[in-house]
Amino acid sequence: MFEILLTDEAKNQLNRLKSDKGLGKRYKAVKKAIRFLSSNPRHKSLEAHEFTTLKGPNGEKIFEAYAEQSTPAAYRIFWYYGPNQNKITIVAITPHP
Repeated sequence: MFEILLTDEAKNQLNRLKSDKGLGKRYKAVKKAIRFLSSNPRHKSLEAHEFTTLKGPNGEKIFEAYAEQSTPAAYRIFWYYGPNQNKITIVAITPHP
């Protein structure tokens, strides 16, 4: 199991999803994806892969995980391993452009 940490930006994005009643379904999908990320970052449904155009604050590899698929503006979770062992930091939760 990994402990999930969220940057301030990721917390704000998650809170916006939670507070917008019209995005309730998306909020549930993101929460489910975070649970999968915590238990197994390589879970098949996350389709996690390295996102090469971003780096973490100390040069860490950033990964992208799918919270939704086959949905217009499907939500994605951007994260990296760390700052310590058994921790994952989520840097952003955003709709796919």
